[in-house]
Parts: sequence; C-alpha cells; structure tokens
Amino acid sequence: MGKSLEKFTQEYLDDILVRLAHHSAGIEGNTISLPATVSIIVNGTLPSSSGATVREFYEIENHKQAFERMATHLFNEDSVSVTIIKEIHADLTDRLQYDKGQFKKNENMILGAEFQTASPTETPMLVSQLIDNLQYRLEMARTNDDKLLAILDTHIQFERIHPFSDGNGRTGRMIMVYSLLQEGFPPLIIEKETKAQYIELLANQDVEGFFQFAKERLDKEKKRMLAFQNMDEEQVKYE
Repeated sequence: MGKSLEKFTQEYLDDILVRLAHHSAGIEGNTISLPATVSIIVNGTLPSSSGATVREFYEIENHKQAFERMATHLFNEDSVSVTIIKEIHADLTDRLQYDKGQFKKNENMILGAEFQTASPTETPMLVSQLIDNLQYRLEMARTNDDKLLAILDTHIQFERIHPFSDGNGRTGRMIMVYSLLQEGFPPLIIEKETKAQYIELLANQDVEGFFQFAKERLDKEKKRMLAFQNMDEEQVKYE
C-alpha cells in the first residue's frame, strides 16, 4: 500500500470520507445531515425523511467515487497532476455537470469576491504552473511547516483561478486532502460551521492565517486518527 495510507484503518478512511463529503458539500449549501451522509456513503441510501433533493444526494454520493480514485492514486504514489485534478472533478460532478472534468469555457466569478478569477484562456497554463510550483516547493521544503504552507498556499491559489465552471470548492478541498495525505499529514476537514472564516482567509489570500487555522484542526485530527488506531488494536486483541 502507498506509504501515506498505511497507518489508516478502514474505519478511519470511511470516517474521513463521510466527514469530507458532509462538510465540503455543506460549505456549498448542501443541507444533508451527517447521519444521512453516513447512510448515503455506507449503504447507498438516503433516509426518506431527509427532504434532500436529488442534486444534494449526488453531491454527497459522488464524494465516494472521487475518494476511491484519490486512494488508488495515493496507493500508486502518484503526485498530484492536472489529469488527477480533472479526474477528481469529473467524479465529484458526475450527473451534475455537462462539462465534468473539463476546464471552464466561459468567465466565472466567485459570489461576493472582489477579485477576478482566471480567464478560460489562461486557466490550463495557470493550473499546470500551480502544480509544478507545488512539487518544487515540496521537494525544497526543509520542515513539515514548509510543506504545509506550500499545500495551503496552493489551495488558496487554486480557488482564485477557479478552473472549472462549477465544483471548484469541492475539487480544491479534495486535492488539498490528497496532498496532505501524500506528505504524511492527517487530512484537513474544513467544517461547514467555519465557512465564513475559511472563505475570508481565501479571499484575503491570508496564507499565515490559513496556516494557523489548519494547524489547530490537524492537531485535533491527529488525535482522532490515533483513537481509530487504538480501537482497531483493541478489536484485534479481543477477537
């Protein structure tokens, strides 16, 4: 198995997927609850009492195929690439977008943002440069903090480019988790309750602020990961 996933139990991987799907879609306005997300991800069913739309169901369910693809690439130790970004976007927007996995053809805006996103003409080159720059920074990094800063800065720049007609947030957050796992960090699950703070950090390109925001959450996530490992070891002991 790819080194980055070796320390994770299957239960913890399922836990990451459920929380990532719930919160990442929730940041974009999805109203499906955490228990209903578990039902969709684990059983492929939506409780009839949820009141969710078909679109919301797909937004959650699509995280499963995107996460499986990400795990396969991590297993193969593939570095993030433009192809992988497009594949993950296609998985996340399956049945939702006619242009899934394709860069935008028209100008787009971020609601409430005061800056202009990249033009469709510039987008392929900018995404390619962004990925090259990330790889260079990771190779040159002397400390884990250097690596974390490179990954977080890349996420901010990705969202500013806004390379797809829709689904940029969900794709960007999945790619950020990909890079973190590949570099030996726990995943960063940005909870929908922190949406306002997160959006402000992105809008202001506040890399230092985002770094502090991420560090706090990664420390908590490390404890969660260890709790899942301990649970797994206890189970083995008593079987």
